[in-house]
Amino acid sequence: MKKMKRVMLLTVSAILVLATVLAGCSSSDKGNKEPAPTTPPATGNGDNGGDTKENDTSKGEDGKWVLGDKPLSFTMYAHYDDVDFPAWDSTPAGKWLKENKQVDIKMITASGNSAQKMSAMIAGDELPEVIWTSRNHPDVEQLREHGKLVPFDDYLDKYPNLKTWMSDLNILRADDGKLYQFPNWYTGRPMGNAGYAINKKIYKELGSPVLETTEDLYKYLVAVKEKYGDKIVPFEPHRAVDAQGFGVLYTAFGEGDQALYSYLNSGMLAVPKDGKMTSIFTDPIFREANKYIAKLYREKLTSQEAFNQTTDRVEEKVLNGRVAVYAGANPTDYASKGHKELTKTDPDAGYFMIWPIHKPGLDKNKIFPGTYTSLGWNASVITTAAKDPEAIFAFLDWYTGPEGQNLQFFGPEGGNWDGFDENGQPNFTANYDAAEVQDIQNKNEKVMINGNTSYIDPAKMKYENSKPEEEQNWMARYQSTITWPTQYNVTEFINLDPPKDSDLGAIRQSIVDLFLQVYANVITNSKSDEEVDQMLDQAEKDAQQLGYNKLLDFRTERWQANKAKLAGK
Repeated sequence: MKKMKRVMLLTVSAILVLATVLAGCSSSDKGNKEPAPTTPPATGNGDNGGDTKENDTSKGEDGKWVLGDKPLSFTMYAHYDDVDFPAWDSTPAGKWLKENKQVDIKMITASGNSAQKMSAMIAGDELPEVIWTSRNHPDVEQLREHGKLVPFDDYLDKYPNLKTWMSDLNILRADDGKLYQFPNWYTGRPMGNAGYAINKKIYKELGSPVLETTEDLYKYLVAVKEKYGDKIVPFEPHRAVDAQGFGVLYTAFGEGDQALYSYLNSGMLAVPKDGKMTSIFTDPIFREANKYIAKLYREKLTSQEAFNQTTDRVEEKVLNGRVAVYAGANPTDYASKGHKELTKTDPDAGYFMIWPIHKPGLDKNKIFPGTYTSLGWNASVITTAAKDPEAIFAFLDWYTGPEGQNLQFFGPEGGNWDGFDENGQPNFTANYDAAEVQDIQNKNEKVMINGNTSYIDPAKMKYENSKPEEEQNWMARYQSTITWPTQYNVTEFINLDPPKDSDLGAIRQSIVDLFLQVYANVITNSKSDEEVDQMLDQAEKDAQQLGYNKLLDFRTERWQANKAKLAGK
C-alpha cells in the first residue's frame, strides 16, 4: 500500500508539472492485471536512448514508406518495472534489420523504476517516440487525453497487415473513436490450451474406456480410485482457487456461451443472458456443475488439496504420473513435460489429450473448456515526439506481417525458409536447422513487440505437421487437433471492471472475496445437492447486500459498449 501511495504521488507530480509546462500525464498502474513478460531485465542503450537524428525516410511511387530505402531510427520505451528492452542489435532480428534495412531502434530503459522514468520524461518534455506497455494503461490514456499520441486511422489501409490479421481491431478504439494502440500477440483465430490430459498407462490398464460424457468421466474416476487407491489422484484440477480444472468441468454442462470459463474470472463473475449480466450464484448451469464437482470431492475422486496446493505440488504429481486425469486452463505445459519424462523409461507411459467432456445430451462440438481474446496482452503507442510517425507505423506493420514474423521466428529469408507457399506460409528449406531456429526464437523473444499469433501459429504448425507423428512436438500436436479448435472468443467481455478507487471498485472486490469463499465452501463442505443450493442461495443474498446488482448493471453497460465497438458502430 505504501508503494501504491508513492506511485500516486509521482503521478500527481508529473501531471502538475505538465499542466504548467506542456499538457501531459504519468503514473504506474501497479494494479493492472496484464503482467509484463517474465523475461529478465537486460541492458539497453542507456537511459535516454541516445541521440535521434531527423529521419530521412523514403516513400515509393504510391506514397508508401519502403523498408530499407532510407534509414529509420526511433526511440522505444518498455513501460514496466520488470522489463527492459535489450540493445536492438544484440538480437538476431535487430542486428539483421540494422545492417540490411537501416532500421535502428534506440531502447530507453526504466531500470526498475517505470513510474519515476515516465514522470521524468514527461516533465522534461522528452517522451519516447514509441511506448510499449499494457493495453489501456492509465498513463497512456492520460497521454491520449492530452493530445500526446498519434492515431493510426490514416495508415490502416495504406499498410494493411494489422487490419488484415486482426479481426476485432475496433475494440481497441479509444473513447474518441480513433485507434492509438498496436497490439502484441493478437489473433484472428482460436488459441489456448484449456482441456483434459489423460494418463496413458492408467487408461490402458483400465481397458481404454470411452471418455466423452460427464457420466463416462465419473465411472472412470471411480475405477481409478478402486484400482489404485491413494497412489493416484483420479482427477487433478490444478489450483482450484483459480478455477482451473473445476472451471473446465463447469463448461461441460452448457453449450456455446451458456457456460464459459471466463464467467468465473474476477473480471466478470456473471453470466450474460438476454443482453444483461446476471448473477453467477443463481445460474442453473453453475449450480448443476458444482453439484457434480462437489460429489467428486466428497467421494475423494478429485484432489483433496485442490484449494490450497502450490503449482510446484501440481507439477510434481503430473511429472511423476500420479494423476489419472489432469484438467486446467493450461494442462499442456505440465502434461507435455510429464509425457517427455515418463516415456524416457516406459514408452507406454505419458499423456494424451481428449476432446472436451460434455454432459449427456449436449453437442460435444459446442463445448468450450477455455477462452481467448483477440487482443493479445499489451500494445505499442506512437507519441507526438515521433519525427515520422507514418514510417514508424509502417515498420511496425511490416514487422507484424509475414516477412517480419518469419524473420523473428526462423531467421532471414534464404536460410531456414525461402519464399511463401500458396497460403502465404514460409517454404522451409532442406537446410532447416531446428536447434538454430529455437535459438533464434529465444534470442528474439524480448523484441517480439507486436507478435501476430494469427500468422505465426499456422506457420510453426506447418513445420510440425511435416514430421512423422512420433517426432512431432507433443504440445503442438494437441494444440492443432484439440485445444485450439475448442476455445471460445470472449473479446466482447474485456474491460468490464470499474475503477479500483471507486465505490463500484469496492463492491467488485467484496464480490470477488465472497465468490472465492463460497466457491471453495460449496465444493469442499457441502454434504448433498440440496446443501449446494442452500449455500448458493445464501451467497446470492449476501451478494445483493454488497451491491452486486450495481456491479452487474455497470458490466452490462460496458459489455454492450464493447459489442457496439466490435460491430463497428
